[in-house]
Amino acid sequence: MLTIAMYAAIGLVALGILFMFFKFFGLWFRALLSGAPVGMGRLIGMWLRHVNPAIIVDARIMLSKAGIEVHSDMLETHFLARGNVFKVSQALVAANKADIPLPFQRAAAIDLAGRDVLEAVKTSVNPKVIDCPDSTKGKYTIDAVAKDGIQLQVKARVTVRANIERLVGGATEETIIARVGEGIVTTIGSSESYKAVLENPDQISKRVLGKGLDAGTAFEILSIDIADIDVGANVGAKLQADQAEADMRRFQAEAEKRRAAAQAKEQEMVALVQENRAKVVLAEAEIPLAIAEAFKKGQLGIMDYYKLTNLQADTKMRSSIGSENPSGA
Repeated sequence: MLTIAMYAAIGLVALGILFMFFKFFGLWFRALLSGAPVGMGRLIGMWLRHVNPAIIVDARIMLSKAGIEVHSDMLETHFLARGNVFKVSQALVAANKADIPLPFQRAAAIDLAGRDVLEAVKTSVNPKVIDCPDSTKGKYTIDAVAKDGIQLQVKARVTVRANIERLVGGATEETIIARVGEGIVTTIGSSESYKAVLENPDQISKRVLGKGLDAGTAFEILSIDIADIDVGANVGAKLQADQAEADMRRFQAEAEKRRAAAQAKEQEMVALVQENRAKVVLAEAEIPLAIAEAFKKGQLGIMDYYKLTNLQADTKMRSSIGSENPSGA
């Protein structure tokens, strides 16, 4: 029984080895014929480490045919780091053919950073054109106002080339678009007249391009071209009209304030007149008392009183005649 069990175990091991041999024989033989040999034991080890051996073998074959030597351990490491081994290999081959220095470590870092390394190499070889502003964000022109108050609406196209060395950690296309838009607004805003901008639109490109807007980005700006420039609204006149309307409202408010103050002052004067009239009435009421007191003390005689009464009557008559005939005719 022991002998039978031993033979059975040996048979199972042999069957397992035979199964592994036939499972990976095609990959092993294809790699051997392609000049990028990968040992059978390494293929089995990849399978045990949950690495797709077919991807590693295909990547090694591609790199080997391009004359690029990359050890399978580095490819396995990138695969286990959830990187795209095949795309990285394609990028290395494309960079090698275009004579662009791109080591495997940098390509792997770019891929793990979430960038499309193959697209970056293609952009480095074949420059890319970026619309400024980005119409997909709902904005179609860059609006800027010259010193004379006229608004200009500009569309620009920026030709960029990927900078492989700054691709990791470099700013994206959105930063390029924002910087170019800022440069266009600044250039137009510093122009004395919109006519000067329309006569020489290339001055916008030259001034913006000279600002070094690609610093710290993953791209190198090759050119900035003004695709379209239109005259917009007269913003200066509109602002002046708005300011005039605001001033008019302010002056109206101040005039209303002064009118209210004058009305309040008038009411105060009316009250003061009434107060003075009351004082006059009180003073007139004391006259008979004073006359009576003068009679008692002997300071006023009867004839003096008659003369005072006649004088008052004469005064009232003259006043009555003067009010009825103011012309004096």
